[in-house]
This record gives sequence, structure tokens and C-alpha cells, in this order.
Amino acid sequence: MMGDGGNDQVSDQVAAVELTAITKRFGSVVAVDNVDLKIADGEFFALLGPSGCGKTTTLRMIAGLELPSEGSLKIFGDEAGTLPPNKRPVNTVFQDYALFPHMTVEVNVAFGLKMQRVPKVEIADRVGEAISLVRLEGLEQRRSQQLSGGQRQRVALARALVNRPKVLLLDEPLGALDLKLRQEMQGELKALQREVGITFVFVTHDQEEALTMADRIGVLNEGELLQVGTPAEIYEHPVNRFVANFIGQTNLLDATVVSNDTVCLANGVHIPGKSDLGVGSRVAVCLRPERAEMQRPDEVPADHQSVVGRLESVTYLGNALVYTVVLDWARLEVRRENQPGGYRPYVGEEVAVSWTLDAISVVRA
Repeated sequence: MMGDGGNDQVSDQVAAVELTAITKRFGSVVAVDNVDLKIADGEFFALLGPSGCGKTTTLRMIAGLELPSEGSLKIFGDEAGTLPPNKRPVNTVFQDYALFPHMTVEVNVAFGLKMQRVPKVEIADRVGEAISLVRLEGLEQRRSQQLSGGQRQRVALARALVNRPKVLLLDEPLGALDLKLRQEMQGELKALQREVGITFVFVTHDQEEALTMADRIGVLNEGELLQVGTPAEIYEHPVNRFVANFIGQTNLLDATVVSNDTVCLANGVHIPGKSDLGVGSRVAVCLRPERAEMQRPDEVPADHQSVVGRLESVTYLGNALVYTVVLDWARLEVRRENQPGGYRPYVGEEVAVSWTLDAISVVRA
């Protein structure tokens, strides 16, 4: 099952990976539930969701490490659902990297080619090329214990890329790194994908990683693929409350559909808000903190909708300030750049949180 923003952009070409009604059961537990998905050739695609949502199981089915219970799995148009891993044009980079500690960088990278009995001259050329791609020149003779976390991650990437896969699968490969190194590696990984030009399928529970690196994102929860789209599409137009809450910080105001262009907030106030759900449906108004505005209650612009509450706290984030405003029926956050001047209310003051119509999305509750 899939929400808005799906596979239109890959519908007229052979997909690198195509899942059709894919289901995976472990006994009575449904880990992946009737998933349809197309991933384009050369795309950096992220499978995003909380622990236990089915993203790693989906990746393992593409890799051949798990077989689907139902459905079709194609790689570049060829049915691959029952093929063993070594017969698929894919390679996988795992979170723990799985390097051989007694081997040098060079031997680790060459290992797969030696198992395939590739000629020695070709092995030397391809290993040198892969090591150069991941910028590990000069470290060929070091063992994995002598490398930093980022260097070990590069070795794992080189070992996968040296086999020249058509699709590279990455199972939370940055999870073992500290925050600063992880942020650095995000940029390097995206640059590497552009350089080699192959399809990357990246599993993560980290929304920032997905938003930073992916061309498109698939959001999963409880085995169901809820929405597929670009980072901007999913952030600006989430299909439901879960996606809105999982992708970035957001304010969610409970509401009920009054008509296709009006909703009623939990405080009884009717506001403009477009929805294709039926009258009486429970929904939520999604307002991102950076799209919210804050004024004195008597200074709200005429073209804004607003609610009034009291300022509970102000959080300093260096380049930004986050204001928490408490209403009788909700709590809202407003994020503003930390600049001199402008309206700066004090804690306990009555304030208005306002927004324009294009700043909100009405999503399924």
C-alpha cells in the first residue's frame, strides 16, 4: 500500500528495483505488508521509519537475504524474488561493516573478487579504483583496527563498489559513527553516489539523514509503506499524522472536516483548510514551527489565522530561538531566527501564534 507522491517519475522506464504487492511474514507476524515500490536507475532512495517498521526486512529481500512470502521483486526488469544473493546485481553495506580484522584494507577490498576468481591484474586495477573512489589512498596496508570509524566505513563501501553492483544497499551504515562524523559522511556518501552513478537504497531511522541525502524517501510504519516522495513533498505535504510527526518537528492541531475547504479546530473555531476527506472526518492541521509566526494578539495580520495562548518557555539554539506556547487544548512551537530586534515576548505573556493558508497541511488523523 502506498500514499501520495509515489512512482510517477519512474513509471515510463525500467526500474532499478520494483516491488509489487510484496509481503513478508515471520510466522503470524507481518513484517512487510503488500508494498508496491519503484526505484529509478541512478536514484538515491531512502527507506525511512522507526525500529521494527519493516525497512531492513525490505532491504534484505532486495538483497536476497530474505525471500518474500508473496509478491514480485524485479531488479532491472528481471524477476529476482527467488534468486540467491550471489546471483543478484546488488551489494550490501551493513551497519557493523563486517570487515576482516586480520586483513589489510587492500585485502578486505579485494576479498570478493578473489572469491570470484577474477584475474590478479584485474583485481589490482579494480581495488585501486575503489580505494581511490573512497579516498583511502595511502592506507592500503593498514588493518581495520588501525582505522577510524569513518575510514572503516569507507573500506566497507569500497569492498561493495569493487564488485560493480547495479544497486548498492546500505543498512544504516552511519549508525555507528558519532554525530559530527555522521554529518560529514552524509555529504561524502551523497557525493560518492553522484560520482559512481548507480542506484543507492539506504535504510535509516534518522529523518535528517533521509532529508539530507535522498532524492526520494519511502516512509514505513508497521510494515506499511505510507508515503513516497521527494524530501520537500513529504515534509510540506505529509499524508497523515504519523508521517507529519516523524519527518521533522511539527505542530499538530486536532480538527474535524466541515467542508472540502474548511476545518473546525478542537477549540470550536472554523478555519480554512483543504481536505479531500468526508465531512466529519477527524484530521490534524500540520503547522511546521518555522512556518508559524508570533505576534501580540491585537497585531495579527488580516490574512492570517491565529490561536492565542501563553508563552511557556524560550529555548536558545544558537542561530534560532524556539518559543513554546501553551493553549488550553494544545501546545505549539514557533521557531525564529535569532536576530536582534523584532518582537520578543516574555515568559507568561499572552501571545498569538498565526499562519497563512499556504503554511499548513490538513492530514489524516
